[in-house]
Formats: sequence, structure tokens, C-alpha cells
Amino acid sequence: MAYQETETIGYGSRVKQSFKKIATGFTLFLTATGMLWWNEGNSVKTRDMLKEAQAVCVEMENPSTKDASLEGQLVCGTANTATTDSLIDNDFGIGVNAISMKHTAEYYQWHETKKEETREKSDGSVKKTYTYNYSKTWSKKPVNSKNFKYSSGHTNVVLAYIENGEQWAEHVSFGAYNLSSNLIHSINSFEPLKLDFSDNQLRQLDKTTQAAYERYYTPIDLNSNDYNYVHVNDNQLYLGLDQASPKIGDVRIKFEKVPPVHEVTVVAVVDGDSFKPFKAKNGYTLEKLVMGKKDMAQFFEDEQESNTINTWTIRILGIMMVIGALKLIFGFVETLLKFVPFLSGIVGWGVGVICTVLGFAWSLIVIAVAWLFYRPVLGITLLAIAGLLVWIFALGGKSKLKQISKA
Repeated sequence: MAYQETETIGYGSRVKQSFKKIATGFTLFLTATGMLWWNEGNSVKTRDMLKEAQAVCVEMENPSTKDASLEGQLVCGTANTATTDSLIDNDFGIGVNAISMKHTAEYYQWHETKKEETREKSDGSVKKTYTYNYSKTWSKKPVNSKNFKYSSGHTNVVLAYIENGEQWAEHVSFGAYNLSSNLIHSINSFEPLKLDFSDNQLRQLDKTTQAAYERYYTPIDLNSNDYNYVHVNDNQLYLGLDQASPKIGDVRIKFEKVPPVHEVTVVAVVDGDSFKPFKAKNGYTLEKLVMGKKDMAQFFEDEQESNTINTWTIRILGIMMVIGALKLIFGFVETLLKFVPFLSGIVGWGVGVICTVLGFAWSLIVIAVAWLFYRPVLGITLLAIAGLLVWIFALGGKSKLKQISKA
């Protein structure tokens, strides 16, 4: 069932709101500018660190045997991991020989979604219609239904609150060497952990869950010889009456492990019988484990490609943030003209175009100035492009170009 409510915001209130957004816009603008600057420096420093590392890195031919000549060297080697550590999940009393084990809980809850529709009015005010919908679905954490707009009939409960838990082995070998803690935590090949609870464990869980269930729902007369409120399926523990027809408050817990043996590739500095990070001249470090076998050339090629992708992702995000910030700062111009819808639409379009051009140009300037410290040639080129954009769109350069083309 959907619930609706309407709200009319007057012209004066809209103008006040648009002016309040100016401060938010400036904050976003400064944040985006700082992010763009940092991103360029980080990209270049990461690239330089990888080049420096690749120049001194050597292949570790046989990690199964310690080689004194590799002490202090940055190496790239592939071997199988192993551990004799036994991990214990103290919350559920499960033990396993593994590199890692974890459990994650989900809760069957009511969720609220809000849809907003806006209709402009001729007097500059706006009518907003809010539609609230409620649905039952699984959530990674309990949902506080007291914050719902219409909480009646959509009350959330939980039969048990289960904190997510994760354990890691302290001793994991890599051939004849031992992995550092950072490298161990990079082994992320989780797979289902088949559950094997004792009868006593299940009965205790069933009793506890039943007590919680009967706090919220009408007690049901069930076969006391069965586990009525706890169900085990492979690597999942389900707390609730009927997992085929979940009720609000039901909980399901998934268990996973990282087996002891995995083929991995390590790039790090040999430090006795273990490893430590490589530190470049610019202070950036490298200590990495990747799953599977990978030779040195492929490893560094992949790392440089990953650095490029990350750089462009943050660049695009930063440019969009700058443009969005400028639209927040100058959005009041469109709002001031809302009582003249046609004119407001034209001005709004114009403000959007100008903010997009200026935001893109400003972003190029920030990137270019940052590059002047790292990539002078590219930095000067970008500054020239940014200047050309400003000249064309802001300083009458467009008309001059037309005159030149007709000549």
C-alpha cells in the first residue's frame, strides 16, 4: 500500500532555500578542487613508485627454499600458502583450519522508499507530492522503523542481533617464508563453510530463538522434538519459524572460510623469513599479494593499468562535483525568475551550460596546475585548452572564430 502527502513551497521559501545552497555549493567546490589536486599528485607518485619498483624487482624463482642472496631485495614470486592455525568463531562455537573465517547476518525487515514528484505553479511556488511505499526484504542491518513516515503497521523487530565476525590466521606460510599480516589479509578467496552444529548447540539456539519469537508473535504449539526455530542449510543458519515464508525479525547468518592452501603471487621485500613493504624515493610503498600465478611483467602492467583507471574515475567524479557545486552556487538566479516559467526555463538552461563549461574549464586548470609540478608539457597543454574554452564561451571568442572562418 502506498501513502501520499503533498506540500506547497511558496516562492519566498524557494528563494531562501536557493540562497542557503550557496554555502553548500562553495563547500562542495573546495572539496572537489582539493580532490582533483590530490588525485593528480597521487597518480604520478604511484606511477613513479611502480616504475622504480619494477626497475629493481627480481623474480623469486623458488620460494620453497630460502635464498640468502634475496635478503633486502624486492621480489616477485608465486607459491602455495599453508597454515596450521585453527580458527574459532566464539559466537557460534565453530572451529576450522583456515586462513580466515567469517559470518555475516541479514535481517528480514520493512523498508521505506520515498518518491518525490514536483509541479511548478505560475506564481513561482511549487507543489511537491511525496509517495511512501513499504516492502519486506532482507537487510544487512536492522532497520529502525520509528524513523518511517508511516510506522503503523510497519514495525520492525529482530529475533536476535548478530554482530558480523571475522577471524584471521596469524601464521601463514608462503613456501619457506611466512606472510606478513598485511599480505595475509589480502587473501580474499572466501568459499562456503559447511556447518556442523552439535545437537546441544541447536537445541539451545532453538530455545533462545523461540523465546524471542514469542515476544512478538502468538505462541504456536509445535513438535518439541524438532528444531522448530533454527534451520541449518549447508553454510547458512536460519533463525525463524519458516525459512520458506520469512516473517519480520527473522535472521539468516552466512558462514564462509578461506581454505589453507591457495596459489598466490607476492611482491614485497624479503625480510628474514618474512616480507616487508618496498619504500620508493617519494615515500610511496609497495607490498602486495594477488591471487593466482602472475609473472613480474604482468603484475606491474596490471598495477599501472589499475592506477590509470583509478585516476580517471576520480577525475570524472571530481569534474562532476565541480559542475554540481557551481550549479548550487548560481541556482538562485533561476529560482528568482520562477514566477516567469518561460524565462526561468531559458535562464536555467543557460546557467546549466555556463556552469558546465566553467566547471570543466576550472577542473582542467586545477589538473593542469597540478601537472606543472609533475608533467610540465601536459600541464601547459591543458592550461591552453582551458584558456581556449573560456575565450570561446565567456570572452566573445565564438563570434571571432566565425569572422575568421568567413574571411
